[in-house]
Amino acid sequence: MFLNKKIAVVVPAYNEGHLIKQVIDTMPNFVDYIIVVDDASKDNTKDIVKTCMKTNPKIVLIEHKENQGVGGAIVTGYKWARDNKIDVTAVMAGDAQMDPADLPAIVEPVAKGEADYTKGNRLFHGEAWKVMPKYRFFGNSFLSLFTKIASGYWHIADSQSGYTAISLEALRLLDLDKIYKRYGMPNDILIRLNELNMRVRDVPVRPVYNIGEKSGIKVRKVIFTIPWLLFKGFFRRLFFKYVIQDFHPLVFFYLLGLTLTPIGFFFGTYLFFYRIFVGPVSSTSALFAAFLFISGLQSLFFAMWFDMDYNRHLR
Repeated sequence: MFLNKKIAVVVPAYNEGHLIKQVIDTMPNFVDYIIVVDDASKDNTKDIVKTCMKTNPKIVLIEHKENQGVGGAIVTGYKWARDNKIDVTAVMAGDAQMDPADLPAIVEPVAKGEADYTKGNRLFHGEAWKVMPKYRFFGNSFLSLFTKIASGYWHIADSQSGYTAISLEALRLLDLDKIYKRYGMPNDILIRLNELNMRVRDVPVRPVYNIGEKSGIKVRKVIFTIPWLLFKGFFRRLFFKYVIQDFHPLVFFYLLGLTLTPIGFFFGTYLFFYRIFVGPVSSTSALFAAFLFISGLQSLFFAMWFDMDYNRHLR
């Protein structure tokens, strides 16, 4: 129990036989249930967990017959927590990359009713630049920027952090079967939480790397899938939140900006190369291209400002 709330921790695990025992053994005492979801591991992960269960009655082992991805494993744990009416459900990876000392800070805002969802932010920590692999640091920062736009949570960063906690109310409102089941799950759930007007808070956590973990992320697979996920989620959120639930003119500003900006850019590019390789262009054409591009950018900035203002109470 933590602040008189039942606490569960979902531990998604795929081939984590090397570190899963460390994750279980270092779990804080206030955790009531440790929900280990074995995502069809090919190593001895589930055997180690079953051995730990003999001395630790808090462990609940759920086995997937087929690999569903880290998001699928988390969703399975979420469903168990929802069905068993757990007040706060956290997520800690099975590779020991999440410091157990940070769990109270992750859980506390949700347990107090100050937030519906909290997520760790490793970028707040001074060691992030030194500890995180550089390609992951820059990739994370890039995705965080676009996740802000897609999700409407402009105050959050480190969008790929899976160290999270969620309330029972949020689990009941979310359609868990529709959540993306692979690496982009943290991005997708933020978009869906915004559609439900859930309060989200970033919590500084310590980045943990180089402890023997093996990253399952394949850059070539996520470099296109996550941007496409964000693109679809962005338009779904706009339609659901600002057309279906409530009307807001920012939809028109976004549509205008997304139309005029590329038209002005490509028209200006065409005139630039025409001037170099063919000959002079009329001043009116150049001014028209600049007008389209600048008007598009202004529309986008106005739309973002409206979105930030509309969602400021969800901090």
